[in-house]
Amino acid sequence: MKLLIISTSQRPDSQSAKVGRYIAESSFSSPHAMRYASIHHLELCQFNLPFWDGEEGNKGEQWPEIEQSVDEADALVLITPEWGGMASPLLKNFLLMCTREETAHKPALLISVSSGIGGTYPIVEVKMNALKNNKLVPIPDHLIIRNVSNVLNAVPEGARDIALRERVQYSLYMLHQYAQALAPIRQQHAGQAYPKQQEYCYGM
Repeated sequence: MKLLIISTSQRPDSQSAKVGRYIAESSFSSPHAMRYASIHHLELCQFNLPFWDGEEGNKGEQWPEIEQSVDEADALVLITPEWGGMASPLLKNFLLMCTREETAHKPALLISVSSGIGGTYPIVEVKMNALKNNKLVPIPDHLIIRNVSNVLNAVPEGARDIALRERVQYSLYMLHQYAQALAPIRQQHAGQAYPKQQEYCYGM
């Protein structure tokens, strides 16, 4: 199985990327039985992606690299900063560019990052209206990383940081469980799709 972690801040050296690196390291070192063949972390700000305009041929020269990583992944971690109570434009642009051929019926752990005590609204926004057509499956155990500059650094600092790290481990464990459970669904659907499948390709 393959895990893909995508941090979607538009700033280089962001706190979202820091969380992404921590998630990658935690996935390698977890005591739970969730070994992935590969764990890949993408920072979308390092790619020059155009704004999505609805045309499949206008996704830019760098999109095929991202598309391949998404297509090969069995589970995704999507990390967004909270800006003005919203998910990042990069995350929403990325989700618009993805198609169900790469993402359908794959589990996703949603993580919102806040410099203060917020972070709820991006999770709500993504669950409500960002997964309709690409058919990603958000697992119930999303994460909100509040006061992010004070946690998930090189050395744990205090009871809250330690508790958060334990919660991260639990969420990664559950993500792996969902990845294992959904893999047969994707395989069966590929081999025996529902009749007239194209008539139901968009969510309602």
